[in-house]
Amino acid sequence: MVALLVAGAFGGLIRGLVGFTKHQFAYKNVKFEPAYFLSLMLISSAIGLVVTWAVASSGLRLPAVDEINPAIAFIVGYAGGDIVENIYKIIVGKATLFPIPKE
Repeated sequence: MVALLVAGAFGGLIRGLVGFTKHQFAYKNVKFEPAYFLSLMLISSAIGLVVTWAVASSGLRLPAVDEINPAIAFIVGYAGGDIVENIYKIIVGKATLFPIPKE
């Protein structure tokens, strides 16, 4: 179970890195803020870990998969970030998490 949780947290971390990279390169003059980056990585990892724990503990059976292995846990952790982000967008009613700067 520990290997699954680590893989899920790593999947969430990678999802956070992808989102952070997209944000950094999507706009001009975005400065790097270490505190924001570290908090984003921590939150993304925690989301991946929690979603992986929830799926692994639920006894959910996936088609063509006998048991959840670390590779599946990584995918669940990565996808968990997308799920939480989209739920947040629906609740808040915004199309993006970040305000788009005016040029």
